[in-house]
Amino acid sequence: MSMFSSITFYGRSTFGSGATRTKDAPQIGGRGPHVLPPTGGHGGGDDGSDGRPHRRTGPRERLNRCRMGLLLAVGSIFMLFLVLSVAFILRQAGGRMDATGKLIHDWKPLTIPAILWLNTAVLLVSSVTIEIARRQNFNEAWVMEEWLGLGRPTRAASLPWLVTTILLGIGFLIGQQKAWQQLMSQGTFVSGNPSSTFFFMLTGGHAIHLMVGIIALLWAGVSAFSARPLESRQIATDITAWYWHSMGVLWLCLFGVLSLVK
Repeated sequence: MSMFSSITFYGRSTFGSGATRTKDAPQIGGRGPHVLPPTGGHGGGDDGSDGRPHRRTGPRERLNRCRMGLLLAVGSIFMLFLVLSVAFILRQAGGRMDATGKLIHDWKPLTIPAILWLNTAVLLVSSVTIEIARRQNFNEAWVMEEWLGLGRPTRAASLPWLVTTILLGIGFLIGQQKAWQQLMSQGTFVSGNPSSTFFFMLTGGHAIHLMVGIIALLWAGVSAFSARPLESRQIATDITAWYWHSMGVLWLCLFGVLSLVK
């Protein structure tokens, strides 16, 4: 399903009401209803409006705005790691100048801990589970049941997958910590050599952003468990899922750079 595919929302109409208000007057002499000006503006221009009825923001517009904000945020994150990755590659190919002005190649190849392969698999599986949770919230049949007041099937269907994703995300972070501990037990520390410095910088930076994703998953889980409107739960799960997918793609890129650049 595309990020901007069609979405089925619950209850509230996508298009807000900007229609004029009417007040029934006594039907004397065949008079029709008296039309009052829209609330919040009488056409005088004092409030900076143009006197036309304003259209409320619907669920689809809210979702698109949230997705656009997420796209900008994720874009800035990718740019940051792109700069770090380029610096990593250039530093490996170069070196540093000593006191005499001589170029010294002080790069020591770093052995990638094997547990990173398992961590990568865990993160990929978590991307599948969060996508299932996202789609459960937009299942048309279940959305219709909630609209008819027959229960909350979307919550029952998506919440287990959200919890599974949270557990897998925590498992990924624990695996990353194990990888760092393995390196440090071998005498490889953050300031040991340029390769280890970049390794801890890239993997640690990604772990911090993934923790933000886990917080977002908790937010989506609370939204699914609470009595909030379905459209709010849909938006919470959708935005969280796309952020989580982006962190998975980012990790694949970083893992590839770390594995290929020795």
